[in-house]
Amino acid sequence: MEIADFSQPIRQSIKGIIVIFAFNVITFVKKFFILFIAFGVSVLRSKSIGNVTPTMMLMAVIGILLIILIIAILKYLNFKFHLSEDDFHLATGIINKDNTIIPKSKIQNVYIKQNFLQQIINVVSVKIETAGDKKSEIEISALDRPTALLLKQKLFHKTSEVNENVEAIGRSEEPEVFFKVTTKRLLLEGLSQNHFKSFLLIISFAFGLYNELKDFLEELELEQHLEGIGEFNEATFYNLIITNVIIVIGVVLISFLFSIVKTFIINFNLEVVEHQKTIEINKGLFNKVSLSLTPSRIQNLVITTNRVKQYFGLHTLAVKQAMVNVKQQKNFNIVALEKEQLNHLVNKLISNYNEEESEKAKPRPYFMRISTLEMLVFGVVLNGLSLGIFGIEMLWINAAFLPLAALYVYFAYKKAYYKISENFVTIGSGVIDTTTNILEIHKIQSIKLKQTIFQRPRDIASIVISTASKSVTIPYISKSEAILIYNFLLFKVESQDRDWM
Repeated sequence: MEIADFSQPIRQSIKGIIVIFAFNVITFVKKFFILFIAFGVSVLRSKSIGNVTPTMMLMAVIGILLIILIIAILKYLNFKFHLSEDDFHLATGIINKDNTIIPKSKIQNVYIKQNFLQQIINVVSVKIETAGDKKSEIEISALDRPTALLLKQKLFHKTSEVNENVEAIGRSEEPEVFFKVTTKRLLLEGLSQNHFKSFLLIISFAFGLYNELKDFLEELELEQHLEGIGEFNEATFYNLIITNVIIVIGVVLISFLFSIVKTFIINFNLEVVEHQKTIEINKGLFNKVSLSLTPSRIQNLVITTNRVKQYFGLHTLAVKQAMVNVKQQKNFNIVALEKEQLNHLVNKLISNYNEEESEKAKPRPYFMRISTLEMLVFGVVLNGLSLGIFGIEMLWINAAFLPLAALYVYFAYKKAYYKISENFVTIGSGVIDTTTNILEIHKIQSIKLKQTIFQRPRDIASIVISTASKSVTIPYISKSEAILIYNFLLFKVESQDRDWM
C-alpha cells in the first residue's frame, strides 16, 4: 500500500475546484435567490427596467458565475495542509493569509463525508472538529478515499502507529462488520418512530403555507361562494366531520411516510465496524458519512426505545461528544439495534458498565404536580388558540386533550428514575419514548444543586450534572438525598486522577 506523504504541504484533489465552486454557488443563491427571482420576473414582464434587458441579466449571471469560479480556483491554490509529529497545519486565504495549527490531542472528531456531487466525481470531504467550537473548524473538500482514511488515522495516532496499522492491514483481512442494518429493520425503525414530531412539523408547514397564500385565497372570495351554498343543516355537519377526519388521517399518514423516508435517507446502508479500540459508523444515501467513535472522547450515551420498538426488538444508541455540531449529531446515532448488540456496544464504548449494579430510585411525587401544571398551561394555550381561530365549537378538543394529558403525567413519572454507582450515573426519562442517559462520573464538568422558592418549603431539590457535551437532571428528590448525591459526585470527580477526554 502506497503511503501518502503528509510531512510536506500538499493540496487537495484538483476536483476540489468543482466542489468549492458548487458550494459557493449554492451559498450565493441562498442569499440572493428571492432578489434575483423578483428582479428577473420584473425584467421579463416589462422587457426592461431602466436600461436592464433580459440579455444583460443573463450576462450578469454569467459574470457572477465566472467570479465565483475564479474565487474557487484561488481558494484551491492557496489551501495547503501538512502534518508534523504532534500537530495539523493548514494554510488558507486569498488576500489575507491564515495559518492554523491544531494539536492532534485537541482533535475531537474527524468526519469523512460524501455528498451527491462528491459521489459523482468520486471524492470525499474530511471535516476536522475540536472541542472548542460547535462548527467544524476545518474542511478539506476533495480527497480520494484512501488518502482521507490515512489522514484520519494519522490525526488520531502517531506516525509510527499508523505505519504499523497500514502494514497490519496489508497482512490481514479488513475489520469485520459488527452490525449492518437490513431493509426490513430500517422499515420497522421508520414505522416505530415518534411520529408526533413529524405531525407537528407538517401542521406547522401547512399553517405557514396557509398564511403565505391567505391573500390569494381572499382574492378568490371563497367566503362569498360558501355563503351561497345553503343553510348549515345536519347533512352539512356530518360532511364537515367526515372531511376533518379524512384530513387528520391524511396528515397522520403523511407523518408516517415522512418519518420512514427520513429514516431511510439518514441511515441508508448503515454499518458498524468494530476495530480494536474504536467503532466506525458508515451510513447515508445522499450524504454519506464515515466517523470513528473513540471511548476516551465520549461524554454521554443515550439509549432510546418505545413500546413498539421493544416489540420489534429495536433500540437506538446515540453517542454524545464534546461540542459536536448540532447538524452532525444525527450521524452519531446507531438505529435498529438488537438488545444484545446494544449491550455489546455500550460495554465497548464505556467499559465495566453494569446496568444492575445499583438500584433505581424515583423522584418525589412532586414531579407529577409539575407535569400536571405543564399540561394545564399547555391546555390553556391550546384552548385559547382554538377559540381565537375556530370559535367556541372547537372546545370539543378537550375531550381528547384531557385523557392524553393524564397519560402524559402518568408515563412521565413512571419512566423517571436515576441510579448512582461507583463510576456511572444513569438517568431515565420519557413519555412516548423511553430514554436512558449514561455518563461516566470522571467526565463530569460541573454539578449544580437547584431549589426554587416553591420547593424549599417541601424540602425538594434537583441536581443538574453537566459534561462537555450536554447536561442531565435528576429532578425533584428530597434535599437530604440531593446533598448526599452532590457531595458523593463532587468527591469522586475531585479524587479521580483521570482525564475527561
